[in-house]
Amino acid sequence: MTLFISGHFNFMEIKEFQNLIARIYYEKDAARGVEGTFRWFVEEVGELARSIRKGEGYHEEFAVGVDMEEAIKKYRAGCPKCGRTPCVCGE
Repeated sequence: MTLFISGHFNFMEIKEFQNLIARIYYEKDAARGVEGTFRWFVEEVGELARSIRKGEGYHEEFAVGVDMEEAIKKYRAGCPKCGRTPCVCGE
């Protein structure tokens, strides 16, 4: 499947986007390990649950109505927070 991305990327295969995410986050995820990644995942689910319960901000947490073109653009230069590939953000 091909995703259309205007600007720098004209077309990006889903596999290419997966590879981009891996280049940004794999080292960090691998260093965290399975147990640490599971704990991180549970924390994210907790944030989603809290947002839903409060009725605020869950669209961002749950990706409801997300424009995939816009979502993908934010990863072009690396991690959206630190701007690096691989990500060097602290946990």
